[in-house]
Amino acid sequence: MEALLILEDGFTLEGKTFAGQGEVCGEVIFNTAMSGYQEIITDPSCHGQIVIFTYPHIGNYGCNPIDNESSLLHPKGVIVKNYCRRPDNALSRESLGSFLERHNIIGIEEIDTRTLTLHLREQGAMKGIISTSAKDPAALKEKLALFSKQESNQENEDLIKKITTPQIYYRETSTAKPIFEIPPPKTDNSNKHVVVIDLGVRHSTLQALLKRGCRVTVVPSTSSIEDIKAIEPSGVLISSGPESPTAIDSLIPTVSKLLEWRPLMGISLGQQVIGKTLGMEIFKLLNAHRGANHPVKEINSEKVFVTIQNHGYSISYNSPFPDKTYATHLNLNDHTLEGMENRDLGFFSIQFQPEERPGPHEGKNLFDKFMEWL
Repeated sequence: MEALLILEDGFTLEGKTFAGQGEVCGEVIFNTAMSGYQEIITDPSCHGQIVIFTYPHIGNYGCNPIDNESSLLHPKGVIVKNYCRRPDNALSRESLGSFLERHNIIGIEEIDTRTLTLHLREQGAMKGIISTSAKDPAALKEKLALFSKQESNQENEDLIKKITTPQIYYRETSTAKPIFEIPPPKTDNSNKHVVVIDLGVRHSTLQALLKRGCRVTVVPSTSSIEDIKAIEPSGVLISSGPESPTAIDSLIPTVSKLLEWRPLMGISLGQQVIGKTLGMEIFKLLNAHRGANHPVKEINSEKVFVTIQNHGYSISYNSPFPDKTYATHLNLNDHTLEGMENRDLGFFSIQFQPEERPGPHEGKNLFDKFMEWL
């Protein structure tokens, strides 16, 4: 089936569907990872977006129940150049097309993803519309303008409330797959208990904590400080999730009371929440960081990590840092802030994803650091 893609500025490309049909609108973003497409489309950070995969062949190893980062598929659409219809992998249970079709997600192929990505890199983030029915670009552009104006401006929508857990749940045993993973050093953390504030938490975040032997309680993003204190945790982790400035503001009263109370760790959106609580400025990146090959320097050691990233906002390095708060990590592509710490306030945070899949494992020691703080 033919498909049409139109961006806000009128840029148009034609392709064909390999899953789903209809019309969808959303922010169009690109991810440069060469693998991990299943983890990316099940990552809540992609909620409501249209995801372009820059790697030319997608779908080669299929999909399986183990690699999901959440129980849902979060993009509205998926764009690839070449889609593989016959995946070949021992763990595969279905094709990517079947996976998308089951969740009513549109997938389109035969798109010049290189040209599309270069256009977005030059022009900056923008919304787009995919249609498998309409043939008139002008009419579709009008629909997209209406969509952008009325109800789907991601900067003003509290996306977190749509995907956070509706109730508290507990985890005590890791269910991580036993193959292809290097276990962490054996330590006795059974007396440690972490509360995870779910802004769109990834399964691999929970697995990273559980593999280190601690207990985990996941709470909704709307939880009050009284709710969290009643659980009596050893520490608190604020998860990653879809970036929503409105939601950050609503979290400030709770996070301000968590500082100095228990050790606090923030990941991606979690770092932005902590930064905003401290009065730091958050801005939208011209070119978002989405991929598995972003170089980040640990400032003290000058070691360079290759990191997984999936975010479109960042804390401004020019923001005045609160007393005794200092930068710990720096992005080497655009010199944006990738990590910060304040021992007096009892927190550290990072903008990249330290979980161990998909991609590099170089940031996983940060979970070990969190265990030491508890």
